[in-house]
Amino acid sequence: MTEKTDQKAVIYVRVSSAAQVAKGHGAESQAARCAEFAKMKGYRVLETFEDKAVSGSLIDRPGMKEMLAFLRQYRKENIRVLIDDISRLARGLEAHLALRAAISECGGLLESPSIEFGEDSDSLLIEHLLASVSQHARIKNAEQVRNRQEARLRTGYYPFKPPLGFKNAKLEGHGKVMVRDEPVASIIEEALEGYASGQFQTQAEVMRFLQAQPDYPKNRFGKVTNEAANRILNRVVYAGMVEMPEWGVSLREGKHEGLISFATFEKIQARLNGQAYAPARPDLSADFPLRGSVACADCDRPLTSCWSKSKTGAKHPYYMCFNKDCVSHRKSIRRDKIEGEFEALLEALEPSPTLANIAKSMFTHGWEIQRKQAGHIAEAVRRGIAKVDSEIDKQLDKIVKASSDTVIGAFERKIEQLERQKLVLAERQQNSGMPLRPFGEMFELAMRFLSSPSNLWKSERLEDRQTVIRLVFAGHLKYDRNEGFRTPKTSSVFKALEGFQNAKMLMAETEGFEPSIPLRVWFLSRELVSATHPRLRIAAASRGL
Repeated sequence: MTEKTDQKAVIYVRVSSAAQVAKGHGAESQAARCAEFAKMKGYRVLETFEDKAVSGSLIDRPGMKEMLAFLRQYRKENIRVLIDDISRLARGLEAHLALRAAISECGGLLESPSIEFGEDSDSLLIEHLLASVSQHARIKNAEQVRNRQEARLRTGYYPFKPPLGFKNAKLEGHGKVMVRDEPVASIIEEALEGYASGQFQTQAEVMRFLQAQPDYPKNRFGKVTNEAANRILNRVVYAGMVEMPEWGVSLREGKHEGLISFATFEKIQARLNGQAYAPARPDLSADFPLRGSVACADCDRPLTSCWSKSKTGAKHPYYMCFNKDCVSHRKSIRRDKIEGEFEALLEALEPSPTLANIAKSMFTHGWEIQRKQAGHIAEAVRRGIAKVDSEIDKQLDKIVKASSDTVIGAFERKIEQLERQKLVLAERQQNSGMPLRPFGEMFELAMRFLSSPSNLWKSERLEDRQTVIRLVFAGHLKYDRNEGFRTPKTSSVFKALEGFQNAKMLMAETEGFEPSIPLRVWFLSRELVSATHPRLRIAAASRGL
């Protein structure tokens, strides 16, 4: 039966899981049960306060702060604070006591349909026991979750929230397994492959590439930070591997398919460890793609660039040298002029169709040689793995005999390096003799660039233009504002093509490698000359032979 009273009350609900918030479970049922309890007691509910996705071990909560501020306004009225269960207030004894004291200090009286609170010794004992049980349940639940995650991790599954580029999918016999999440997966793959190959020289260039992709997620300011780019470059999960050193789970092959190979990941780590951090430069943009790649011919300093405003207010793009000691100091060069000459320079490097056919024959011959050697390579990799296994066994024997923690630690680090080396070799063994793409496709992509690098230069993407500069030229291009580009140093590929282009080739005689008619045996007192000698052919023809 409902009691008749003018007592005021507030309801406090808490949901600890973000998934519960998304599904709408928990908070509504808590509020409904407390409202029913208030109706039975005859309380008039003034407000409902919520803390969503907040752990029960925390004291500092936004919803709780708001409720305590509200209680202070009605301190003298002894507002009832209704909670569904003691675990909704807190799931830790320390947090429970602190919040209980804060509510009492603000004049609130705690009530629940699940437990009767009191100030006598028996009521306090039961309350503290229930708070301790709730704390134990929270810790036990965390331990169970951790144990299940560790077990999944040890068997090669990634049990955490999938990183960018992956999503979870349920596969029969496996449970949840990460799969590619397009188009983000392809964007990250291109960024990682680009950094490993040198297409992106710095981490800042990777960041700018990701920033330029409309489908790549940005932060709340619409930006991709250097920290985000660094996380992508350092996550071994993108190589199809899993590890958790703090849990004692060493590096191992994952059940998911990586975006890149482990060998590529190791190249990335080698570049990161051997190269200083380079911050992003705001002056590198698609407006001036040659900035940083073209040097002044007078002082050998890289040209800079700027937008200059005329008297009419119109802006004009220029390259110039800012070296004060240079004779070309602040002598502007129109962007259209220097970039037009650069395009002409690229077009001059394009090989002829005949040379392209020669290159195709060379590539085909080289491909066949490599294909035939694939079996030998696989055998060499197998021997390499056996050698690494033998070295690991030796290091383990040394650990057993060692007594110093420092020495044991050194052996363990050595074993870890060997294990990583073994993973790379195992990956090579698995892929040995299996080309990533068919020869026709790979050759077509290569020749498409080699035959016409100017086409890629015409791309609107800054990364594509920078790739052209790095693949075609070796070092800075030198530019004279009066004479134009000096003779450039081309990369080894284009240097080889240029060698074929400029080589002097003469047509062989139609007859002469072998005689067209049989010759008699000549007995000479001197050294026998070549059968292709012109005098012999003339003599044979005069005798009708």
